[in-house]
Amino acid sequence: MTIRGKAFIAGVYEHPGRELPDRTLPQIHGEVAAGALADAGLTLADVDAYYSAGDAPGFGALSMVEYLGLDCTYIDDTETGGSAYLVHVQHAAAAIAAGHVTVALITLAGKPRSGGAGPGGSARFSSAPEASFENQFGMSVPGGYALAAARHMHEFGTTSEQLAEVKVAASTHAQHNPNAFLQDVVTVDEVVSSPMISDPLRRLDCCVITDGGGALVLVSEAVATSLDRHCIPVLGTGTSIKHTSGGRIDLTHTGASRSGPLAFAEAGITPADIDYVSIYDSFTITVLITLEDLGFAKKGHGGRFVSDGALQSPGGVLPFNTDGGGLCNNHPANRGDMTKVVEAVRQLRGEAHAAVQVPDCELALAHGTGGSLATRMASATLVMGRSL
Repeated sequence: MTIRGKAFIAGVYEHPGRELPDRTLPQIHGEVAAGALADAGLTLADVDAYYSAGDAPGFGALSMVEYLGLDCTYIDDTETGGSAYLVHVQHAAAAIAAGHVTVALITLAGKPRSGGAGPGGSARFSSAPEASFENQFGMSVPGGYALAAARHMHEFGTTSEQLAEVKVAASTHAQHNPNAFLQDVVTVDEVVSSPMISDPLRRLDCCVITDGGGALVLVSEAVATSLDRHCIPVLGTGTSIKHTSGGRIDLTHTGASRSGPLAFAEAGITPADIDYVSIYDSFTITVLITLEDLGFAKKGHGGRFVSDGALQSPGGVLPFNTDGGGLCNNHPANRGDMTKVVEAVRQLRGEAHAAVQVPDCELALAHGTGGSLATRMASATLVMGRSL
């Protein structure tokens, strides 16, 4: 059974705050839930399914369903880090297609900037079975991505200047987003001259750390047709786990090489059909390798592909992250895929900022990476359309 066209994204919301010391995690979850439901024209009373991940406090979905006052017959606490909310979209769409769910609510909230869990903290890395074998060597989050960047540079001749093009595109878009954490446009020279964090990645190659959150509302076709709202159909999804293979890991590719083809096949399209992409940009190297693995550029050609404004909107070959992405706009709870879906929906509805709106945007892709490019990851890909 395919889920193509069986579920629709009716509501999206991104919290406007980037530093929220006066909010609790449950409050942020509640605020984004209310925002997404209002965007859809629905209420908490309409929700019959709730989805959360490791950022949800207490007993996760159990605690949040009570806090929000929901009457649910379906809950899901799947945790895959920065791809969890795209996995939730897949799960919710499948449940809707099977007739188990009519209105699904997915929420994200975090406070890493004002004292909450830091990068990786909410994913319980320290209790993972591999922790005792890997942590003693001092692996850090930036260090893992730097390993992937260094390997890609070694094998394919990718340069720091090419990685910097990803940041430049993100900053060019972020200047038009009044809520973006970083709103100044930067140049390639400024990126490559910023302080080194983990060779070869510099400070401007790294994403921001922000408080905040976001939410999505998925509905059945029957509910979608009853709403006075442009609902975005889910056309294809794909999820893939890539692990270390007993130490025989290839640092130059990600799980997107499997999740992407699955999503494209279900949607019945190819990468060439996509008008806009939202790619999890934890680091500039994440975007470059992901674009290759999704089929937008040949393996090893990502550096050339992102150069010369290719990712900028409007006018670029493949506009990406028009809200500024995790590199400039927002990275709530250190999880970047929720906001990727939100901005993709804005583009398909024609509601992105006029300066970055992709003309005639018919098909959009969102992709999330959970884990690390250097070890294990869960990759999730979502294809959406303006219409069926």
